[in-house]
Amino acid sequence: MKTNVKILTIAFAAFALGLTAGNYAISDVPANFKVAVVDVQKVVASSSQVKTLKTEQAKKGQELAKFIETAKAAIDKEKDAAKKKALEAKYNKEFQAKRQAIAKDYETKLLSIDRNISSIIDAKAKASGYNLVLAKGAVLSGGTDISDEISKQVK
Repeated sequence: MKTNVKILTIAFAAFALGLTAGNYAISDVPANFKVAVVDVQKVVASSSQVKTLKTEQAKKGQELAKFIETAKAAIDKEKDAAKKKALEAKYNKEFQAKRQAIAKDYETKLLSIDRNISSIIDAKAKASGYNLVLAKGAVLSGGTDISDEISKQVK
């Protein structure tokens, strides 16, 4: 019985300590702490840079499809099995090189756009005196929505 009382006392003390520490952490937030939220998907969707990048990628995809058709036609025309296999290997190698170049270019441009949007958000937050900017999808309630202002600047 004494051990149950000791365990209960220790558990209560731990609970009280945790509650006190939690209240202390919450009370440490300054009264003028400003939080902004940004609908990142909305900002990205309204970006002309992103629209241009999507158009470029569609064109490059069409070019790859055309390359595949041309390669397939050339391979089908070849009657010699050894030459056919060599052509297949050649076109596969070219295709992989083109695909990798397109992917690398896309990644580079996407990172540049991401940095640009992030710097615009950061500049707006500093100019407006926000201490914290969160993605709108991560916030259930609260914060000032600055998505429209960011979208206008991103264009």
